[in-house]
Amino acid sequence: MTDNTRTAIYPGSFDPVTNGHVDIAQRATNIFDRVIVAVSHNPQKQYLFTEEERLQMTRETFRENGKISVINFSGLVANLARDRKAVAIVRGLRAVSDFEAEFQLALMNRKMNRNVETVFLMTSFKYVYLSSSIIKDAAQHHGKYEDLVPPIVMKMLKQKYQVKD
Repeated sequence: MTDNTRTAIYPGSFDPVTNGHVDIAQRATNIFDRVIVAVSHNPQKQYLFTEEERLQMTRETFRENGKISVINFSGLVANLARDRKAVAIVRGLRAVSDFEAEFQLALMNRKMNRNVETVFLMTSFKYVYLSSSIIKDAAQHHGKYEDLVPPIVMKMLKQKYQVKD
């Protein structure tokens, strides 16, 4: 890695990672030399998957993309960006309703770290309604969601909800 490598952080809980997340991360590699997918741990949040399971799924999902690495973190994204010498924080937007909360986070991150920009990427139209919560609900109730998650996520959701093939 050279000093002029442009690194971006793509943070999230990824509980679980969806094809919408994959789309945003892969598109971010068209803008940045390196994208760090940062799987967050927030002790105040209740997750379906453990931190290790979320890391496993996310690493497996991106293992063939040499421009994407996956790490875990807790704390402030602005500090992670500083520590990793990132120039940007990537966030996906599905709808206008996402923008207000994301805008507030972006302003706070900018206040804490003046050297990092927040870059918003609009989700691809086919994933505009997609969220990890919707996927978990579909999986729990044996709905159809195969084309919305990576294969490793499909496998682990079936295990979690004890669904037989």
